[in-house]
Amino acid sequence: MLLVFDLDGTLIDSAEDLAASASELATSLGGRSLDVAEVVGMVGEGAALLVRRALTAAGVAPDAPDALARFLAIYDRRLLDRTRPYDGIPDVLAELAPMASMAVLTNKPLAPSRRILEGLGLAGYFPHVIGGDGPFPRKPDPAGLRALAALAAGQPVLLVGDSPVDAATAAAAPAAFALASYGFGVARFTTPPDTPFVLTLPSDLPPIVDRLARASGL
Repeated sequence: MLLVFDLDGTLIDSAEDLAASASELATSLGGRSLDVAEVVGMVGEGAALLVRRALTAAGVAPDAPDALARFLAIYDRRLLDRTRPYDGIPDVLAELAPMASMAVLTNKPLAPSRRILEGLGLAGYFPHVIGGDGPFPRKPDPAGLRALAALAAGQPVLLVGDSPVDAATAAAAPAAFALASYGFGVARFTTPPDTPFVLTLPSDLPPIVDRLARASGL
């Protein structure tokens, strides 16, 4: 089985560092500061869109010159200040490693994604990481997920994510979807996603993987 994980809001809680970076950018350009609750609602569709949303909310022209580059530089400095794996994630990944292959599919740029995984001691679980600035279109385009599925050589694929973008990606691939309901992206759902697999905690995932593996005859 192949398990494909979203990053922000699924494997890691990066809300405070993202919010602090967006707020620093906004105030440096003359806008108001932004709090965590505001910024997490803007996350999930790539850094460029996050910057435009944050600047608009802060009262700054969203096309301010070099805004994206400035945000990425600020975020690079803050990348691991407060970002941590969700409680239980390291243990869950260790438990799943003998059961499944694992990969990361994120709309965050690849370089900071890899730095976070390395810094948090999670990189060894993920031989394949696809970022939002790579050769594939960002989620919800399913191309990245399909490319990972092709590497799995016909094995069942489960995408684990916390947002409507992730649910739409799985549906378009198509692949099974497990909702990480503990993540900050879940607040963006207007209706619950069509999946029987809902994680209240990361520790809910191994029984789901075991059930899917048995159903697939693995």
